[in-house]
Amino acid sequence: MFLTVSRLLGSLAVLALISTTSATAEDAKWITLFDGKTMEGWEKVGKEDSHWEVKDGALVGSGTQSMLVCSEGPYKNFRYRAEIKINDGGNSGLYFRTTRRPGFMDGYEAQVDSTHTDPIRTGSLYGFCHVYKQLVKPDTWFTYELEVRDDVWRGREMTRIKITVDGNELYEYMDFDKTYKSGHFAFQQHDPGSKVSIRKVEVQPLAD
Repeated sequence: MFLTVSRLLGSLAVLALISTTSATAEDAKWITLFDGKTMEGWEKVGKEDSHWEVKDGALVGSGTQSMLVCSEGPYKNFRYRAEIKINDGGNSGLYFRTTRRPGFMDGYEAQVDSTHTDPIRTGSLYGFCHVYKQLVKPDTWFTYELEVRDDVWRGREMTRIKITVDGNELYEYMDFDKTYKSGHFAFQQHDPGSKVSIRKVEVQPLAD
């Protein structure tokens, strides 16, 4: 009888530990990077005839090429999420670990593209892992989520990048070259035919 009770108490202790660990992870602090009202903390980098504004609670990009860069950071290991909408025929990108004044080739890019002539669609880690199936219809809000951290796999250092769209985890990419070490977040305004909207931008820093 004593053995049975001991096992039961041990099991309850393990369950309590798991519950506490899960609660701690879920309750970890998310930092809001966009207040929904102003462009405070964001800076346009690019051509003068590219436009960024706050409209109906969202950052909206239009016009020619540019990047909208978050001045907070740099960030290395983190969870990051934003709600995004791209127009029919539009193209954009969610950049991370990028420079303070980036061009299109600086930093990792999570592609935002439903129907653009570029066939690499939303869900792609541009230049590393490509998705060609349309996961999100144009002019439709969706949630992009990333988890990025430097890690070790089978004795090899790498950067682990997990991509999730609307709660569906697509894949986890392991970059053994650790191409980009740390940096800022940014959004891309790709071309005059594109119009991107972004809201609810949040980051959760993770331990190095």
